[in-house]
Amino acid sequence: MRVDGISIRDQFLAPSQIRALVDCAHLRHKRGDFDAARIGSDRSLQRRQDIRGDSTCWIAPPLLAAERSLMEELERLRLELNCEALLGLFELELHYAWYPPGAGYARHVDQPQGCPQRQVSLVLYLNEVWTPAAGGELRIFDAADGHRDIEPIAGRLVCFLTPGREHAVLPTQRDRLSISGWFRARD
Repeated sequence: MRVDGISIRDQFLAPSQIRALVDCAHLRHKRGDFDAARIGSDRSLQRRQDIRGDSTCWIAPPLLAAERSLMEELERLRLELNCEALLGLFELELHYAWYPPGAGYARHVDQPQGCPQRQVSLVLYLNEVWTPAAGGELRIFDAADGHRDIEPIAGRLVCFLTPGREHAVLPTQRDRLSISGWFRARD
């Protein structure tokens, strides 16, 4: 992690690994594994397309081969983060996020009140042949209400410290696919 708590690693995975994960997402989509994303907590979950327009699919066993390889890479990253930053990360929550044209996700935080387990947010982009005109940038806000926009380019991994970090997904002009999740500390 950098001093500002944000890390961007381009080419985190090889193009062949990205292609394999895109194929996994398409297969899961065809099987009906994706659901409209909702906001809120357990009892108050609701679909609010004006706030969040993506569909998600949790990456859980049984895993496809490319997903298993990804989990191995992310396990190495978890160990690296624990060694270098002493974060005490123990588990990983992960899902595909599929944004259709026109969809985005309004400014939010990934750590709901009273749920401090999520410590590091991560996004791995699977968008092959992406252009700036396609939109869909990740906007990360800083304490002074400035922001940094990050293009969703295939193979790019973005990690940031979760507590209090506001961010958004700007509206996309074409389908936008990523794998998003959190390294968690123990309860």
